Amino acid sequence: MPAPSRDLNPEQQIAQLQEMLAHTQQLAALGELVSTTTHEFNNVLMTVINYARMGLRHKDHETREKALQKILAAGERAARITASILGMARNRSESFEPTDLAKLIEDTLLLLERELSKYRIRVDRQLHPVPPVLANGNQMQQVLLNLVTNARQAMPRGGELLIRLSHQEAEGAVELLIRDYGEGIPADKLPRIFDPFFSTKSGPDESGKGGTGLGLSAARNIIESHRGKIRVESTVGVGTAFAIKLPIARTPAPVEAGSILPAGQLSP
Repeated sequence: MPAPSRDLNPEQQIAQLQEMLAHTQQLAALGELVSTTTHEFNNVLMTVINYARMGLRHKDHETREKALQKILAAGERAARITASILGMARNRSESFEPTDLAKLIEDTLLLLERELSKYRIRVDRQLHPVPPVLANGNQMQQVLLNLVTNARQAMPRGGELLIRLSHQEAEGAVELLIRDYGEGIPADKLPRIFDPFFSTKSGPDESGKGGTGLGLSAARNIIESHRGKIRVESTVGVGTAFAIKLPIARTPAPVEAGSILPAGQLSP
């Protein structure tokens, strides 16, 4: 995108810079999504190839039966990944619709399943029944991919990731909690984690993810555009938790930008 024009007044220049930042955030998110799905499909293909070779090498019925079962399971996994990606590709609109947040969480964990397993991350799903939220599915999946990947990176030696979904009936909202038990964020850096281009990481890890300083900034912007709220709690050596609240889908009224809560304490 071109640099902001000097013929614009300061307010117009700021608006143009914000548009450029949003475009950069989208490109960064797309790059990480492509990287994730490429690794997942490569894993599936290697499973198919290896068990096909095993079936060809061994003539006994038991070995060939095992190989065919593994190939079938890999094929079914590839089909689920494809369905998830095609669903995202078909939904290119910027509209907000009643959205099943639990399904989005499961689709996201499907894309990251092998990655989480590789880094020895156990996922504790506490997905209580909740009503649909008013959301853009693609944008919310971008938030989920970022937060789950961040949680995985915070536990380089493995650990547990808690994902909890609950209905805050009195507030007319659904709360999503993503909590890791990893390294935590230093107190002096916590107030800046939503700033564009600020990162607590030195750069991308071996999976090629993280370090741009755009993920959490984009997440905040997306949640605000959903008239939602996001807050964070973190303690070094204990872990980090992000809590997101989104309005339930009651009417098709337009969604206006909301606000973000400052870093603070989360309810247990």
